[in-house]
Parts: sequence; structure tokens; C-alpha cells
Amino acid sequence: MDFLTLFLIYLCSVLTAIALLCVCSGRKEGFLTRSVNGASQVLSFVIPTQLQRVTQRVLHRLFHTRSCLFVVLHIALQAAVYGEYTWEVFVYCWELQFHLLPLLLPYLLLAGNMGCFVLCSRANPGVITKSNHASLVKIYAYDGVLFQKGIVCPTCNMEKPARSKHCSFCSMCVHRFDHHCVWVNNCIGAFNAKYFFLYLFTLSAMAATIAIITAAFLIQVVLLSNVMRGSYIDDQGQEHAVEILFLIQHLFLTFPRIVFMLGFVILLTLVLGAYCCFNLYLAVTNQTSNEWYKTRRSGCSHHPTLQPHDRRVVYRNIYSKGVWMNLKEIFKPPTVLERKKK
Repeated sequence: MDFLTLFLIYLCSVLTAIALLCVCSGRKEGFLTRSVNGASQVLSFVIPTQLQRVTQRVLHRLFHTRSCLFVVLHIALQAAVYGEYTWEVFVYCWELQFHLLPLLLPYLLLAGNMGCFVLCSRANPGVITKSNHASLVKIYAYDGVLFQKGIVCPTCNMEKPARSKHCSFCSMCVHRFDHHCVWVNNCIGAFNAKYFFLYLFTLSAMAATIAIITAAFLIQVVLLSNVMRGSYIDDQGQEHAVEILFLIQHLFLTFPRIVFMLGFVILLTLVLGAYCCFNLYLAVTNQTSNEWYKTRRSGCSHHPTLQPHDRRVVYRNIYSKGVWMNLKEIFKPPTVLERKKK
């Protein structure tokens, strides 16, 4: 296995781990954070204090401050996948006379994804300022459970409008705050939520399309080679018919980078597809990630039939207006935020 193959395997493994860790980034006290804190307490007994301090500073820099590092990793990941797709899969498929349009579809999705990425990262998510505070506070009513009237942000020194939250990454309050996404290096709020949804959808479609085309190429190679009708001799000298496990091993030895990329994009398709479905669920129910997380952290219940002696607070989503109107609110917010004066 050559150096480039090893490098791609290492790079994709690291980026996969980071993607899985950060797909729901922006929540400070989630399962991931609790797990990391628990592991840190165990490792503190064996790791030198100086190394612990350096590690804490690095982790704080990565996950609690605004940084372009994950944007660079995002671009590197796409470059690695599309480089392998272009120089091997596309060329082989073209030689096997695949239709041109399906082969070009990943590039069309890439163009749309990069456009949504730029819009999402550069757009104003809904920064609350003193000039627009009076108008924004009138958009949503306080539900009395997740959002209380009269709560003042100690950093911005302004009363928090309903559905808003102060982002510690960006040091600002955001209207209809969803979460802070490290991959676009920006908050997701009322006025760039549509770009984030389209960005996430095109990203999932990119991974799925490349996975389907790559799988179709490998299946075509297997059919043309008639390897399934053959046999092999194991280490004990016994002859066996070709099985799936042997076939995968054979393909990996023949096309190592292609097979590894296929496994990688399949994993991304599953992870991104699940997250895309979750965001669609939030959109049709008119919830944000922040609100969904708050209802579970505080033990709120969505069932109004609880008895009075139950301690859990009954929560009713007063912002939902039906599926169609909820989706419309994502793509057309109730008001248009003033453009930031240059």
C-alpha cells in the first residue's frame, strides 16, 4: 500500500472522528461534553499536569472559541474525496461508458453546496443590537417555560427576546438561535437557517451520490471480471467459492483508495442523513436545536395529560403553526433584520 493511500486513510479517519464529534456542535453540556469531562477526570491521575493544561487550552481553542480551523478541515475533506473521485472513479466510469450526467451530478451538488456554505458563513444570523432590539422583541411571545420575560443578557446588557440566546463563541445574542456551527464558523439563527438547511441537504446528497456511483463502478467491475464464479484456495490449501468477505478483500487490494473512500462516504451519508432528518423534524415542528435541547435538559414534557402531582413541567410549543407555515418561517422569517451598517 503506497504512501498516498496511507495518508488518505489517516486523513479521512481523523476527519471522520472530528465530524462525528462536531455534527451537533454548539451545545455545552451534551453527552459528548459529559463523556469528555469524565474521561479527563480519569486520565488526570496518569497525565502530567503541564500536559493537561496544554490539552485544555487546545480544546478550549478548538471547541469554545471562534476559529477557521474546522473550515479548513471541511475544505480538506472535500478536496480529498473529490480528488479521489475525479482521478480514479470518474475516469474508470468514463472508460466503462457510464452516462455523463450522473458522473457530473456530484460536481453540480458541490457548486450548490459551496454557494450555500458561503451564504451560511457570511450571512448575518440575526445579531441582536440596540437598534433592532425593540422590533425583534415583538416577534415571538414568551412561553414562560423556556423563555422568561425580563431576563437580561449580562454580556450584551439587553433583555433577551424570546427564542434568542447569547453565543459564547461569537459573544453576541442571536435572534431565534439554533446553534453555533464550527464547520461554517458562524451561528445559525433566524436569517441564515435556510442556507444551513440547504447546505446540510446538499452535503448529504453529495456523499450519497458519490457513494452510489462508486458502488455502481465496483459492482460493474465484479460483473465484468466474473470473479463471483471463481474460487480461491485458503491458507490450508482448501478450495472455496468466492464469498462476500473475500470479494471485499479482493476489491480493497485492487482499488484500496476507492474502497476506503466508499466506506467513508457511506458513513458520512448515514451520519449527515440522520442529522438532516433531525433538522427537518425541527423545521416542521418549529423548534430550534437550542429549544429541543432545553426541553430535555430541564425535564419538560410535551404531554399535557400529566397529573398535578408530577414534578415535570408541562411544555407546549406555542411557536408551531402547522407544517407548511413552519417550513415557510424557515425560508421567510417573520421580519427582515436590518443590514449591519458598514
